Amino acid sequence: MQAVPHAEIERVFREQYGRAVAVLVRVFGDIDLAEEAVQDAFTTAVASWPGSGPPPAPAGWIITTARNRAIDRLRRESSRDDHHVQATLLRARDEPPEEGPVPDDRLRLIFTCCHPALARGAQVALTLRLLGGLSTPEIARAFLVSEPAMAQRLARAKGKIRDARIPYRVPREADLPARLASVLAVIYLIFSEGYAASSGDRLIRTELTSEAIRLGRLLTRLMPDEPEAAGLLALMLLEQARSEARSTPEGKLIPLPEQDRSRWDASLILQGQELVRQCLRRGQPGPYQIQAAINAVHSDAPSAAHTDWTQILALYDQLLAITASPIVALNRAVAVAEISGPQAALGLIDELPLDHYYLFHAIRADLLRRLGQAGQAEAAYRAAIERARNAAEIAFMKERLSAIRAATS
Repeated sequence: MQAVPHAEIERVFREQYGRAVAVLVRVFGDIDLAEEAVQDAFTTAVASWPGSGPPPAPAGWIITTARNRAIDRLRRESSRDDHHVQATLLRARDEPPEEGPVPDDRLRLIFTCCHPALARGAQVALTLRLLGGLSTPEIARAFLVSEPAMAQRLARAKGKIRDARIPYRVPREADLPARLASVLAVIYLIFSEGYAASSGDRLIRTELTSEAIRLGRLLTRLMPDEPEAAGLLALMLLEQARSEARSTPEGKLIPLPEQDRSRWDASLILQGQELVRQCLRRGQPGPYQIQAAINAVHSDAPSAAHTDWTQILALYDQLLAITASPIVALNRAVAVAEISGPQAALGLIDELPLDHYYLFHAIRADLLRRLGQAGQAEAAYRAAIERARNAAEIAFMKERLSAIRAATS
């Protein structure tokens, strides 16, 4: 019998955690119970699979084992004559099919976590934890807050669901549009963590990008008249199209201007561009649609030198008018640098409140490098390296830093 290496169990965990939690939340209606049971199942897998060999269907094994663990726990607790526990046991035993407008367990859980009783940030953070399987530190970095602050936010969200008896229930069709903005934010943050992992050795976590795109496709079928759903799917497809060209076989990061565009996925580009055209015909621009349009302009250019930066800057102006975000202002400054030069861009970003964000320092460093200000560029690269957590990005910035030192020595 073939043993299972720990790396394979970790892969199953990354790929199946969200699905398992979503299934168990549907069965038991209890988020904490579902999370704990799935964690127990993976702990059991770590203990048994290396010696006993892989089960025929690892994902099914995890869900079945987690379900059994949850039932065992409920049976133990039911001896206390807890009516809530007994009701949960009955629900798990009968497991009636739940009909409704959202057919996918994971997408249903996203809509459930995006309940209006929860604050927007709590909705998104909790869903990233449950569906994306992201750790508290990863979610904290996505929100640009400290780990303790994010841990408190997650605990409060779960507590509110428990104390307010918010049920796991398929939202009514009339409730879906009001929750859409939070659902879109969740899906894109799952994609973003996969596209540029905030920590670890890998630049890209394909299990997250694939899951986000799958959810995006489901969402556009569920809500075909929502242009921002189509815009988000277009944005993810156009960004995903560049994945193969973003790193070397050894995992070394390749920045956009240096990528071999023949390695971009033409099929994904065509799909994304068609969705952008559909959005333009609707005439209801939103943040995801505009970001998709920016990426469509990049995908149109046969080389970095042929990029239409004037059009990209105009789109960033439109995006900044809709979303007054310092991150958008930072990205807009990159376009300004291509049109008006690095000095003009540097003046735009120096006052942005993004000292904690590593890309702010990395972009400043690149602008300063282009201006020949080696000392300040070195300091900015060091600041970026201190704040980054992904090994590939850190290695790339260290190379740039070494090149500056070599040129000035």
